[in-house]
Amino acid sequence: MSKAIRLHQTGGIEVLQLENVEVGNPGPGQVRIRHTYVAVNFIDIYFRTGRYPMPLPNGLGSDAVGVIEAVGEGVTDLHAGQRVGYLMGPQGAYSDVRVMPAEWLIPLPDGISDRTASTLMMKGMTAQYLFRQVYPLKGGETILYHAAAGGVGLIACQWARALGVTMIGTVSSDEKAAVARENGCTHTIVTTRENIAARVREITDGKGVPVVYDSVGKDTLQASLDSLQPRGALVSNGTSSGPVVIDTMQLAVKGSIWVTRPAMVHYAAPRPHMLDMATELFDLVLAGKIRGEPKQMFALADAAEAHRALESRRTTGATVLVP
Repeated sequence: MSKAIRLHQTGGIEVLQLENVEVGNPGPGQVRIRHTYVAVNFIDIYFRTGRYPMPLPNGLGSDAVGVIEAVGEGVTDLHAGQRVGYLMGPQGAYSDVRVMPAEWLIPLPDGISDRTASTLMMKGMTAQYLFRQVYPLKGGETILYHAAAGGVGLIACQWARALGVTMIGTVSSDEKAAVARENGCTHTIVTTRENIAARVREITDGKGVPVVYDSVGKDTLQASLDSLQPRGALVSNGTSSGPVVIDTMQLAVKGSIWVTRPAMVHYAAPRPHMLDMATELFDLVLAGKIRGEPKQMFALADAAEAHRALESRRTTGATVLVP
């Protein structure tokens, strides 16, 4: 029997239950993985609360690393004993052992530990598709990035520095501002006492920025629009404070602004492209330009406490569960 966090209804952290589950042998095109670390992402909270619907009962989590125990029929590019990670596929990563479709697995390089990889799968690949695909950064730009001290944010800080991008990052405290700057964020804005758009205009000599990456949503929408140059781009890549509702006339008023709400699945498929994305990320890690270590660690059984910490904004960087 395996241990897994399951939920039978959506709601608060009380719906997360540690249960015994039967894990069989992998079928055709599948592998069985024993997890070493399971990442906790804000999207998991969306699934738990029902903001993102899924069939119930169900597992939770889509991002983990571990070792392959067995491979099913037809799986030829992976083998037992191989270290792998994943960031997509069916819910159920909050577990010690599970069966997964082989198509979503990414082999881990020898020079990157499971502990480091646990901070990179979803978060590092998110930074990759935001910075290299959704609005491709070439270097020399000045950008605004919300939640710069979060799990994705700290990797984004480092990626921006590696690209030669000037990053303005918003944070909720002076402590988080210091962490973001240590990781390569050029300028920080503490939202509890500073006006975001006014500071962006000050930093950019009144010009504004060509792109804003906004994972916060409702609470930062107006500041994001007010920070953009004419014909700038708002990349709305999350809604931690609530959904974004935009009057399209405001997009014209603010300077013919472009808005996109990207999803990883549309940028990571097909599999060869996903592996190329991972290679770019891993190469930066192996070159010492991006570092990743969990900032908070919880036992698998304490997944509810991990969610509580994430929702209360008490975390910086990556949070993981240890089976």
